[in-house]
Amino acid sequence: MWLKAVVQPFLNLSVRLSSAHEAHLYERPGRWMPATEQAALTAALREVAERSLPGGQLDYGVFLAGSGALDRTVIMLIRERQTGRPVAFNALAVLDVTHRGRAETVTHLGLVLIDPETRGKGFSWALYGMTTLLLFVRNQLRPFWISSVTQVPAVVGLVCEGFSNVFPSPAAGAVRRFDHLALARQIMQRHRAAFGVSDDVRFDETRFVIEDAYRGGSDHLKKRFDAAPKHREAIYNEFCEATLDYDRGDDVLQIGEMNLAAARRYLLQDVPRHSLPAMLGAALFLLVQRAVLPAIYWLSPGRRWGRLRPWREEPDV
Repeated sequence: MWLKAVVQPFLNLSVRLSSAHEAHLYERPGRWMPATEQAALTAALREVAERSLPGGQLDYGVFLAGSGALDRTVIMLIRERQTGRPVAFNALAVLDVTHRGRAETVTHLGLVLIDPETRGKGFSWALYGMTTLLLFVRNQLRPFWISSVTQVPAVVGLVCEGFSNVFPSPAAGAVRRFDHLALARQIMQRHRAAFGVSDDVRFDETRFVIEDAYRGGSDHLKKRFDAAPKHREAIYNEFCEATLDYDRGDDVLQIGEMNLAAARRYLLQDVPRHSLPAMLGAALFLLVQRAVLPAIYWLSPGRRWGRLRPWREEPDV
């Protein structure tokens, strides 16, 4: 699979997390995965959702039949290595935007669900950061924008600590820049369906708060403040309690950057030491795919490579 992945246009690879669990990354599976495998993947996600949510199901994103969400989603699915049983996943949505006059994408951190029986197994480092790190490496270490919509203090803190230039944030020096506002406006105008927010919900552009957010398919995710998982640093818990109306069902929209500084923090602070070799191996593999191989192909002008035609045809040997 690793050799095949060298030439494939989308990520499709596995990373061993521990002796008991393995993560598999599927980038935009709707564009390349056979229909039967797509159905099996969706069924695995539903299985985790049924065990994780009081209501059992969600009605947006990858769970909404016929939405085409798998064409625009990057999925990290964690399974038990011995049984293949799915136990956790993260579904990141790829949002098309226009930024400073150019067509770009924002990687929305999306839905994270963990089987209650496996919580506390240390999956957070993989579900919240590994996918974005591998996308960053595959993108030849070019920075890209991320977004997150949540009311969970633990997630707010993970975004603030895991990415750069995050707004809103209780951290000193966090300010709303033009980039934050421009991207937030486009996300709220064009991509509400990606995080299950209805069109009539109000967005406060000053505080980046989505008021009464749980009316667009994400109703089962609404929590009271005392039930929402807290961050180890009280500053994020206090920020959420002061900023969001939990009785009404508010969410906060955070915008940040995945860049070299964020990648360095993730590798040094978040990745467990026993998983670091596998993580670095996957990152090195993608760097070879996206940086080294193109350089080798460029230095071979006599052979075709994708859309590039050879400068002068040479006979195959």
